[in-house]
Amino acid sequence: MTDWILSLIEQGGYWGIAFLMFIENVFPPIPSEVIMGFGGIAMARGTMTFWPLLLAGTAGSTLGNYVWFLAGDRWGYQRLRPLVDRWGRWLTLEWDDIERAGRFFRQHGQWIVFAMRFSPFLRTMISLPAGLARMNHGRFLAFTFAGAAVWNAALIHGGSWLSAYFAEAQHWLNGIIIATLVLAVGGYLWRVATWKPRG
Repeated sequence: MTDWILSLIEQGGYWGIAFLMFIENVFPPIPSEVIMGFGGIAMARGTMTFWPLLLAGTAGSTLGNYVWFLAGDRWGYQRLRPLVDRWGRWLTLEWDDIERAGRFFRQHGQWIVFAMRFSPFLRTMISLPAGLARMNHGRFLAFTFAGAAVWNAALIHGGSWLSAYFAEAQHWLNGIIIATLVLAVGGYLWRVATWKPRG
């Protein structure tokens, strides 16, 4: 599997990285740690270079987050509530969760958009309350881009460092990637099956 992902990333080039990072932030099929980490391995192999890789990954992350931001900004609380009430089970959240996230964002301000880029679970979802709170679009994009750039740079360097051990570690990397995907899908299905509205 590692060879397949790496060849997919190398064939897609920087546009492929940007697209995968965009999709990962809208609906995560492959974690960004895997995408940018393998980008770092490609960089160590000489098929990619640091700055275009960082720019592509960060642009994709920012645009993916902007989709959620626009959903909150355009729909607002009134139009979003029927959607959450209807599809809450599949989203595994209810309206109370949206209101709580909104209060959290208003308490901690715009810096939370930057800080949450380093959280595996909250980095995308903070974009929705930011949109609902009508955060300035330019400021949201700037803070998201800055946070994503720092995180992606760390992932690229981590992948580049790992490339030295890639041949020896490939057998357990396959296991880690498969386990990560299984846990992500299994965790979601478990949440859907056991989810009960508090109301």
